[in-house]
Amino acid sequence: MPIIRYGEPLNVLVAAKGHPYQRDAFMAMFDEMDGVSGSLVEQPAAGRLMNPESLSGIDALVLYDMPGLDFRAPDGPRFVAPEPAIQEGFLRLLESGMGIVALHHAIAGWPAWPEYADLLGGRFLYKPGVLRGAPRQDSGYRHEVTHTVSVVGEHPVTQGVPRSFSLTDEVYLFETFEDDVTHLLRSDYGFTRDNFYSASQAVAGKLYSNEGWSHPDGSNLVGWVKRARNSPLVYLQFGDGPETYAHPVFRQLVRNAIHWVASPDARA
Repeated sequence: MPIIRYGEPLNVLVAAKGHPYQRDAFMAMFDEMDGVSGSLVEQPAAGRLMNPESLSGIDALVLYDMPGLDFRAPDGPRFVAPEPAIQEGFLRLLESGMGIVALHHAIAGWPAWPEYADLLGGRFLYKPGVLRGAPRQDSGYRHEVTHTVSVVGEHPVTQGVPRSFSLTDEVYLFETFEDDVTHLLRSDYGFTRDNFYSASQAVAGKLYSNEGWSHPDGSNLVGWVKRARNSPLVYLQFGDGPETYAHPVFRQLVRNAIHWVASPDARA
């Protein structure tokens, strides 16, 4: 279990890669975050560190990674299962109570590992698949959406955050396990098929297309907390690029989330 050192910055491991991102702009958020010292490790090395032994002295883990997808496959992304040692180490980390903050595309990680979706509270699918025993369409995406987000749950993660705020970011239409999570934030955007593009068509080279795609309406829940085994976990759908990285409310939410998941109250 991480050791809380009151009055000192929290040591945070930030896992990234598997999805394109602007490294300097993203890490500037942590460099400028009060009370947090972030260290970046990219996949696949990050996965080998996600165990209690390697993260001794780390207070929280931020997931901005997307492991388990091989986009070089000729028939669309190939889903790759984690090595047994990586899977076992991550589960032991959760049993130890390590706090987790997952951002944006992390919800698409490890698609060949069914339990990973349950741990995070949902899943973005890059191609049609089976989730919780039922067939699912590939998920949807839409860039540069300006939407209003409202706080729907009182929680330390939303403390000091305006009751509603606007931001321009990429939004997702994916499978959200609403009954398994505590609701924090909802968007006023319409999470319907006509407002999104198909992820599998984008990977196949047809960007900005939803032709023949029949995804059902989805959830407008864009922020939640849950328990992943013994670990407190926060998921925030935001975080596509530099405009969002610099957004003061997004930064406050991430800071609040890190401090909360690292707290004794969260792990209790």
